[in-house]
Amino acid sequence: MSVRLIVRTFSELCITGGALIILFVLYVLFWTGVKAAGATEGQIDGLQDRWARGAVSAPAPTVSPASSPTANAPTSAAPAPAAYPDGKAFAMLYIPRLGKGWEWPILENTKVGTLQKGLGHYRGTASLGATGNFAVAGHRRTYGDPFKDFPKLRPGDAVIVTDGTTWFTYRIDKEPYRTVPSDTGVIDPVPRKSGFDGPGRYLTLTTCDPEWGSSHRLIAWAHLDATQPVTDGRPAAFHS
Repeated sequence: MSVRLIVRTFSELCITGGALIILFVLYVLFWTGVKAAGATEGQIDGLQDRWARGAVSAPAPTVSPASSPTANAPTSAAPAPAAYPDGKAFAMLYIPRLGKGWEWPILENTKVGTLQKGLGHYRGTASLGATGNFAVAGHRRTYGDPFKDFPKLRPGDAVIVTDGTTWFTYRIDKEPYRTVPSDTGVIDPVPRKSGFDGPGRYLTLTTCDPEWGSSHRLIAWAHLDATQPVTDGRPAAFHS
């Protein structure tokens, strides 16, 4: 094989590799955003249509399964948290700090496909407004970049959520906390490292860190500050 052929083959491979890299970057930066925009708009439209028809996605009651008592076990287990319809949007979340038009649907579960359509509610955590920890995950980058500006969150910032009947205004308690993916205690009913010292009505937001990686997680904790019916209009927190 001649030197000229080797050089030409190598050059062609470099061009092909470069083209593939460019296509991949375009997919990550552009096409996932286009897909997310369509999917998210569809979720929002469907959710608002259901609300207009008076259909609200309330969590379904759960009953603990019966079990035979033993000498070392209680006769009944504590009931599990109520669950929203799996994979379905049930609420809208707004964070004024992240932009005037920042709004995202919340769907039930945090599966890969679900987070491509909006934010995901961690199954097994508290329902919206209830005692416990209402925990929500979202992408930092790709699929619309919902939490791109997550590090901008500050104590006192409003996180506003509605289920179509009630506005729930939570307030951030501290700047985002950085941890590792295995630190599941951040979504406990009383989340570890949050500074909360007992049961309450909490909200946890989670996303990846660094911005284009996933080696760590950023966490923001908030407490329920106020509620009001949607018939009273938008909360003042939208303008604070």
